[in-house]
Amino acid sequence: MLSNSEKKIALITGGSRGIGAATARLLAQRGYHIAFSYRDRKESAESLLSELHAIGVPAIAVRADIAFKVDILHLFREVDRQLGPLQYLVNNAGILKPQMRVEAMDAERINQILTTNITGTLLCCREAIKRMSPKHGGKGGAIVNISSGASRSGSPNEYIDYAASKGAVDTLTIGLSQEIASEGIRVNGVRPGFIHTEMHAEGGEPDRIERLKSSIPLGRGGQPEEVATAAAWLLGDESAFTTGAFIDVTGGR
Repeated sequence: MLSNSEKKIALITGGSRGIGAATARLLAQRGYHIAFSYRDRKESAESLLSELHAIGVPAIAVRADIAFKVDILHLFREVDRQLGPLQYLVNNAGILKPQMRVEAMDAERINQILTTNITGTLLCCREAIKRMSPKHGGKGGAIVNISSGASRSGSPNEYIDYAASKGAVDTLTIGLSQEIASEGIRVNGVRPGFIHTEMHAEGGEPDRIERLKSSIPLGRGGQPEEVATAAAWLLGDESAFTTGAFIDVTGGR
């Protein structure tokens, strides 16, 4: 068995489905020990956990809603307790609300989006730094923030609140990468485009990709595994001289 210093321990937030689950599977195949959080989908989380255990990967699933500080603290404590010192974080958890113009949005909707997608992500970064930074006894690490192509397009007539939250994630990624580079922690981002996940149904249009795929230069929607590959590269040694950068997985859009 590997010692704590040799383990590669990764936490993926929102890991029970879609991009998060694909990232957990890929990192597991590459020798990482896996922790992932989920909010509501207990059956999906348990299924993925069983899958990881079946291939001999040390893995845990922790129920946590990153909109709540107490859940985030619980999540990181469970990683400490069950797996050991965290070295890698993929901030994937985020929410989307039904398509709507800004003039119809209320404060409750906007605050839910911003609290989860911005505050939750920032707090997860904070807790990761407390474990990775040499100032706190860590040995460095890497953080990947899953943003969105919407941070560049603005998602007019659909999800401007969501797009704004992802724009904030981009800014966070740039600033944090510079703040903690000297502590051996790299921070990068992945911007997925139209990816085949359940999120489109949550936005009220399950077939959204079909409607919009003609605007994608590669002519199709992406797969979660294609986003996971980008995230895994940014976590790994191959990207050791990369920080404050973004990979757009948008099919050229």
